[in-house]
Amino acid sequence: MILDSPRIPLSRRTLIDEEQILDQLDLIRLGLPAAFQEAAEVVRHKDEILLEAEQYAQEILESAERRAAQILDEMGLIRQAELEAQQIRQRVQQECEAAQEQTMADIERMRRQAQQDLEEMRRITIAECEDVQAGADAYADRVLRDMEQQLAEMIRVIRNGRSQLQVDPPPAKPIDPTSRGSNMRSDRPKK
Repeated sequence: MILDSPRIPLSRRTLIDEEQILDQLDLIRLGLPAAFQEAAEVVRHKDEILLEAEQYAQEILESAERRAAQILDEMGLIRQAELEAQQIRQRVQQECEAAQEQTMADIERMRRQAQQDLEEMRRITIAECEDVQAGADAYADRVLRDMEQQLAEMIRVIRNGRSQLQVDPPPAKPIDPTSRGSNMRSDRPKK
């Protein structure tokens, strides 16, 4: 109201409507007791307000501490989970290495067994071959001995036959010049 009122030129004075200013002052006078009462009420209740503020602050602190403890617990759980995960990884790695070593040992054992089996089969095969060779040699020897005996018998028969032929030689025939046919003499006896 003062700022909107007209000013007196060349002075620091302002023209104000008296009625309006009095109405405003009455409003202020009527409103001041309530404001003073509110201020007095605030002063009277300042301890309660401060206590409420302290309680509220304490609740905030407790809530913050609980949240911090919860976060720490969660972090502890996370650390423990990480530790357990690390232990599980180590255990799995050890189990994998043990399984790999066992597998390699099994493979080596099977390779040695297969090699031993192969050597045994080779030895058996060689023994069987030697047995077959010995049997074939014995069979060939029997066949050759039988043939030798048969040949010996045949030679004996041949010799006997020859010896009988030579015991009684046939008389020699005179050559007949007139006979046509053969100029040759046969030394062979007739049967």
